[in-house]
Amino acid sequence: MHAVVFAYHDVGVNCLKALLNAGIQVDLIVTHEDDPNENVWFGSVAKLCQEKNIPYIMPSASDLPGLIPKLETLAPDYIFSFYYRHMIPAQILACAKIAALNMHGSLLPKFRGRAPVNWAILHGETETGATLHVMEVKPDAGDIVGQASVSIGPDETATEVFGKVSDAALEVMRNVLPELVQGRVPRKPNDLQNGSYFGGRKPADGQIHWNQTARQVHNLVRAVAPPYPGAFTDREGTTMIVARTSLKGPFPASLNLEATGIQVVDNRVFGICGDRQAVEILEWFPASK
Repeated sequence: MHAVVFAYHDVGVNCLKALLNAGIQVDLIVTHEDDPNENVWFGSVAKLCQEKNIPYIMPSASDLPGLIPKLETLAPDYIFSFYYRHMIPAQILACAKIAALNMHGSLLPKFRGRAPVNWAILHGETETGATLHVMEVKPDAGDIVGQASVSIGPDETATEVFGKVSDAALEVMRNVLPELVQGRVPRKPNDLQNGSYFGGRKPADGQIHWNQTARQVHNLVRAVAPPYPGAFTDREGTTMIVARTSLKGPFPASLNLEATGIQVVDNRVFGICGDRQAVEILEWFPASK
């Protein structure tokens, strides 16, 4: 079996290794140049390609249509997308003789779209996972090929959950590869009516609104905690990144739960929220750092 792989991030590295271990011939990898303005804390697909002597390219999104003649010549059995960040044109998907498959970081049909792990934490989910599905022009809408679920702990950050999802993606690949290498693609319906779709997130979306509930604030903090851009609030004219919070008491009896915002009591920092509950800020630092 031959494949062309679009890949980035830890999921790209791990799933690519799974393909190679299964004996699939990877003829070309399409990946991204690292963004100098992004905190790159994850594995490098380009480095893996160099180590394995696999041809790779780093086109911009606007250059993707120019790949169509090359992919038509390669005529891969499969096209895989593992956390590749650009939408792949339909003409490229059609170059796969058997199927074009994408790994998504949620339990589809829930949390289709961008930043699925972050959105799941923001919504207080206790479970998410990884889903391999057939690629269509509509994002994350094709039939489900394989899934694996993971738990989300009440205090886990997006980075911690993403590590679990990355492991789940590898589990999915190991489960479905025996059939894929035989040219068989297991499918079950991806019922979009029972799912949800979310767009990308910007650093500005990390602003804490203290009129929200304590649970909502806590979920925001852990959903965007560093190495993501972080939740932030203003403290005496300084923008502070709130990196870690706790909902666990006991809290000082002298806290004024009628006034939302930051309070310092007994050398401890608290945020008073709109439901008259508090979060304790365990770690924060100026955004300038």
